[in-house]
Amino acid sequence: MKGLFAVEGKRVLVTGGSRGIGLMIARGFVEAGATVYISSRKAEVCDAVAADLSRLGSCVSLPADLSSEAGVQHLVTQITAAEPALEVLVNNAGANWSAPLADYPGSAWDKVLNLNVKSIFLLTRSLVPHLAGAAKPGDPARVINIGSIDGIRVPLLDTYAYSASKAALHHMTHVLARALAPQGITVNAVAPGPFESKMMAETLDRFRDAIVASCPLGRIGEPDDMAGVAIYLASRAGAYVTGTVIPVDGGISGCV
Repeated sequence: MKGLFAVEGKRVLVTGGSRGIGLMIARGFVEAGATVYISSRKAEVCDAVAADLSRLGSCVSLPADLSSEAGVQHLVTQITAAEPALEVLVNNAGANWSAPLADYPGSAWDKVLNLNVKSIFLLTRSLVPHLAGAAKPGDPARVINIGSIDGIRVPLLDTYAYSASKAALHHMTHVLARALAPQGITVNAVAPGPFESKMMAETLDRFRDAIVASCPLGRIGEPDDMAGVAIYLASRAGAYVTGTVIPVDGGISGCV
């Protein structure tokens, strides 16, 4: 069992890695000995977070705005110039939009679907050669998509585009898993429940007590919960897992 969950020396790219779920995952990989690249839209924030994480291990800032195809290509150019191959891609960058049904704008669908689905497809497709170049027999390269339990069950807020985008991402995970398996790349999704993050702030402000009461494990998620599932999927322990969506929500979506 020694080394079953080891990720030392693996090269990992985490999009949206400067805050929230992405930061939880990036910190976990850094502390576990991986070489981590984080990307986010605001360069100064990305640089500051990477400098902070570098005190714990190896972390490099690669700022990029993934809301456009040009931004995706900019990130691809940066990571391929920095590394000849990539063992792990964590697609975490995303956006949300909440508004009543009657007022929900069409522009929200464009923004949320572009970032939460299209950009993930484009980035993953562009990095397939780099991922395949890192794959080894018994140790495939890994793509980890960050979905949401809001793509599994009806959300508490009026986040129509967000929940639809996460359901789409979950299904795209299944499709990509089949397509990329022959090249030695696994594709899985993690569907977080309630965690302390900027995206969850409004929901937790309004519904914290109800969420905790509805959670079989009786608490909000903690950073180690996200880091742990990502490291599992990236390590030898998760080498035979692909095409799955793993809820990390204390049982909220499964214990009904």
